[in-house]
Amino acid sequence: MPRYDFRCRACGDTFELNRPMAEASAPATCPQGHTDTVKLLSTVAVTGRGSAVPSAPSGGGGGCCGGACGC
Repeated sequence: MPRYDFRCRACGDTFELNRPMAEASAPATCPQGHTDTVKLLSTVAVTGRGSAVPSAPSGGGGGCCGGACGC
């Protein structure tokens, strides 16, 4: 079940709620009982073993300008 982050405008507390995606926009009450809350944008961390980007061929320059500037 997705976890959503909220911040209370009354007391400044931040808190998390687990709820179905269908209820993502539903109002939330902070643990102190205040109802003036806003949903925060959450970051999602995705980790994995593989890479979707193929590696560069060995021996090539690279960098911001193809290796000509030595960066």
